[in-house]
Amino acid sequence: MFERTSVGLDVHARSVVACALDGLTGEVFRHRLTPDRDEILAWIISLPPPVKVVYEAGPTGFGLARFLLTSGIGTVVAAPSKLQRPSGDRVKTDAKDALHLARLLKLGEITAVQVPSVEQEAARDLVRSREDVRGDLMRCRHRISKLLLRQGIVYSGGQAWTGTHELWLARQRFDAPARQLTYESSLEVMHEISDRRDRLDQAIAVMAYASEYTPVVRALQCLRGISTLTAFGLAVEIGDWDRFTGSTIGAYLGLVPTEHSSGASRSQGSITKTGNSHARRLLVEAAWHHRRPYNIPSRLMRSRWEEATSEARTRGHAGNRRLHERWIKYLERRKRPVIANVAIARELSGWCWSLGNRKPRKFPNPDLTSRSLPGDGRAGEEHLVVGFFAARGVNPRYSYGQPSTGRARYS
Repeated sequence: MFERTSVGLDVHARSVVACALDGLTGEVFRHRLTPDRDEILAWIISLPPPVKVVYEAGPTGFGLARFLLTSGIGTVVAAPSKLQRPSGDRVKTDAKDALHLARLLKLGEITAVQVPSVEQEAARDLVRSREDVRGDLMRCRHRISKLLLRQGIVYSGGQAWTGTHELWLARQRFDAPARQLTYESSLEVMHEISDRRDRLDQAIAVMAYASEYTPVVRALQCLRGISTLTAFGLAVEIGDWDRFTGSTIGAYLGLVPTEHSSGASRSQGSITKTGNSHARRLLVEAAWHHRRPYNIPSRLMRSRWEEATSEARTRGHAGNRRLHERWIKYLERRKRPVIANVAIARELSGWCWSLGNRKPRKFPNPDLTSRSLPGDGRAGEEHLVVGFFAARGVNPRYSYGQPSTGRARYS
């Protein structure tokens, strides 16, 4: 659709600087507005139609975009990391930023981010709140352990931060009243944070199995290392899986190598770490679970399979085998474990896509009964899984349902 007027908005908490570019006459309209949405809409409506609006993603959120879209104004939210700016442009003002956005929109050079629904944004906030609490608890525990270490007190009764360890912590006493008060205060804070974490975990568990994300959560849990929290976190962070392919989701999550190549020279480095850092952390942590041998699936995994579709069970089983085989190959090549794990995380993102994407894919949907579940210990179950796909020209171990685009090198 042709938009005559392109509008760039530089949105702040207390002000909005707007710049509109008329594509027919070349006229530029500038205006300083308040964050009041009705005022912004009234100014946009006064421009020569049709109009399209862009503003950068940032701390002001997506409320303005949803309001304008509901009002019938085409609106996109630009990814700040993808905005092109000349290296010689050393003057930055709100007005210049708004004009720059309007010009990029007119040229079609805006990389838009997905505007989440109110429900998806609320679920995402819940997951990120839980991640914040996890970080708070870790820092509080570190403060307690280092306070004890400074006094020469070290726990040697097994794994730390268990029930036994917490009983041991409660028995510690100090001669100095100030130190004792400091220690008791830290313990109280730790217990408060633990209670907050438990409440959030409970809320996430309820929402994971009674919301629009339930089918995706059930499917993702067919892979090792993906619990309810991880599956729900990936579901709400990714949102619409259909906008990716098995090859592009790794780039969105920043799990592909950086590259500086020219001519016959090709140089690749560490991962880009662009995109969604929350989902990337979940995948990197989940990838470590695939280092352990995968022979007969655990009872927990089999119980998760019972709740998933037959297609998801088969894909999850194939993915678990494939990812463990990749781990073995990286170890045989003497790759550093942390580097190998990131490579596994990138491939794991592709398997998650194949389970979370709801579009028809190039592999068919097998009709496996509960008696022939992958991993049930029956003779020939491997031939059942592999043979089913092989007969249709698809290798379940090495395909996400997308054409191969080559493998990235991790070093």
